[in-house]
Amino acid sequence: MLVRRFVLALSIVLNFVLAYNLVWGKSGAISYTELKERCGAMEERISRVGEQNIELSHEIRLLQSDASYIEKMIRNRLNFVRNDEILYIFPGETAGESSGEPAR
Repeated sequence: MLVRRFVLALSIVLNFVLAYNLVWGKSGAISYTELKERCGAMEERISRVGEQNIELSHEIRLLQSDASYIEKMIRNRLNFVRNDEILYIFPGETAGESSGEPAR
């Protein structure tokens, strides 16, 4: 009878330890949830970086091959003008703001 109670008490303690590890342990449910959230955030970041990479690759191809695009970028970003043009920059504006292009 004493052995049976000892085995019962030991199994109850063991079950509590296992349940604790299942929820709060290193490989428990809480750690799994945190890792899943981090994985989702990293996948989203990878997606954004991939989109930026595609945009930059497209811009590089245009800069290497399209003379009109090169002229447009020089005119917008560096405020270059042709011989018969006058450039107006109003107070409070930086280069490229008047054309809708952000200044870089």
